[in-house]
Amino acid sequence: MALGRLSQALLKSSLTQSRRQLSATAEQGHDASKLWKRLTYFVALPGVAVCMLNMYLKMQHHAAHYERPEFIPYSHLRIRTKRFPWGDGSKSLFHNREMNPLPGGYEGDE
Repeated sequence: MALGRLSQALLKSSLTQSRRQLSATAEQGHDASKLWKRLTYFVALPGVAVCMLNMYLKMQHHAAHYERPEFIPYSHLRIRTKRFPWGDGSKSLFHNREMNPLPGGYEGDE
């Protein structure tokens, strides 16, 4: 009988302590979520915006001074042994007429 009461008392005290620990952890978790929310809005998003602005300005500077290189028909480049399965078969999937020459040269240069 005394052993039963002792085990019940220990069980109740351990449950009470675990409840207190869980409630304290929940409060700390709420504070942590506030911290991460603030870090997202006040550090991460402005950081991404600054990086985007930096990239845009560098691209503008590069585009102002860019000249397309002269086409030289090297025999080991742009080898087409089989047609591509899309379009007219001579252009790659991500073809850019300004940057990617065809085997005969750039498009529009005659």
